[in-house]
Amino acid sequence: MSDMSDMSQRVELPQPPPPVAPLAALPIAEARDLAEEAYIFGYPLVLMDVTREVMTAAPRAGEQRAPVNQFAHMRTFPDPSFTDVVSPNADTLYSSAWLDVSREPIVLSLPDMSDRYYMVQMLDGWTNVFAAPGTRTTGASAANYAITWSGWRGRLPAGMRMVATPTAMVWLIGRVRTSGAGDYAAVRTLQDRFRLTPLSAWGTPYTPPRDIPVAANVNRWEPPVDQVARMDAMTFFSRLNTLLVTNPPATTDAPVMERLARIGIAPGVSMDHARLDEVVADAMSEGMEAARAKIAAPERAALGATQVNGWVIPLGLGRYGTDYLKRAVMAQIGLGANLPEDAVYPRATTDSDSQQLTGQRSYTIHFDAGELPPVNGFWSLTMYNERQFFVENPLNRYAIGERDPLRYNEDSSLDLYIQRDAPGEERMANWLPAPEGDFSVMLRLYWPKPAVLEGEWAPPPIQRVG
Repeated sequence: MSDMSDMSQRVELPQPPPPVAPLAALPIAEARDLAEEAYIFGYPLVLMDVTREVMTAAPRAGEQRAPVNQFAHMRTFPDPSFTDVVSPNADTLYSSAWLDVSREPIVLSLPDMSDRYYMVQMLDGWTNVFAAPGTRTTGASAANYAITWSGWRGRLPAGMRMVATPTAMVWLIGRVRTSGAGDYAAVRTLQDRFRLTPLSAWGTPYTPPRDIPVAANVNRWEPPVDQVARMDAMTFFSRLNTLLVTNPPATTDAPVMERLARIGIAPGVSMDHARLDEVVADAMSEGMEAARAKIAAPERAALGATQVNGWVIPLGLGRYGTDYLKRAVMAQIGLGANLPEDAVYPRATTDSDSQQLTGQRSYTIHFDAGELPPVNGFWSLTMYNERQFFVENPLNRYAIGERDPLRYNEDSSLDLYIQRDAPGEERMANWLPAPEGDFSVMLRLYWPKPAVLEGEWAPPPIQRVG
């Protein structure tokens, strides 16, 4: 066994800079533009931190929340009451954990998964996926992964794999394929064998702490995306500067950070009205509002995406580089998006005639024989309301896909029925219930084949009935 003190060598935390002198008054237009740029740049990091705060506000591990460095295992599919993260799925049971690796590495231990599809997506504080152990990448065998932050210089035990993260904040999203309620017990057994262990405790009988105090000021009831939307400029930018200390921008972000320093955006810098000319401060608030409008604009959901048959097929998710607007948009509408190699999410808000999907109409999706989604994993179609959450319905069915006992036509083609009211007994197996108002649907393609990634296959149009 390696010397434990050597393995658990701590990271030297970066020190925040001293307070800076009051900023000189900037031209109003420049302050407004820089604030807009800063909000778009920093939105994913702030949203991740608020989400972390909400999802770790628990004295002990539960199904949806757990303290830092502990797993929260969802034992059933989410329902309409789940609003912590937009666009949840009902295909896999989640195992979610928020890590803080600023002090030492955390070891992720995974069991042998046999022939069951799974993956554990690892996101840094900026929503980039930096690793994704699972069926596609590492296979089914049991393994131990030490998640280490920049600056750690210790040694790992033999056989342990190192996975380096660029930020101290890490979000693990484990997904294990689950074929409905009858499969819950088998998946829960696997979830219970997922482990998170501080490296300093490796090789010892380690029990995660319980009864951890929860900060009284954490808003556990309002969705994180709404909490960020209510922040004023000084609150948002102050939080961003604090987060930049342990979640540094990438080296490719140097040009934007140099520009944003003109309005005080820098690691550890205090942001308050006292340091800003009042007119400049007001201009920064205006810039923030302009950024919010730009992120939320309906057409932004199509950034970097292909549009075919009324579907928006986003590619290039999970690795955003310097495409800051795309990164911000995806954080708002689908925080935790996978790499395209792991999953592609075609999304539709309109029918084949470019009309908004609504529960006041009925629709069908027809897949010709041999034209079902080409995947190595599996596929599903999920229903969302206008806020990207699940919809209450009499079947408690929020998604439908190949795991379900679908009824195929005599020629092996497939029709799915999307509508508010039941379509009749002979079509119930293929019914995805819709709400009364506007809605969207998302086709999830797990481990898509090259035909999807290269644009050779696209979902068929959504046809309005009547």
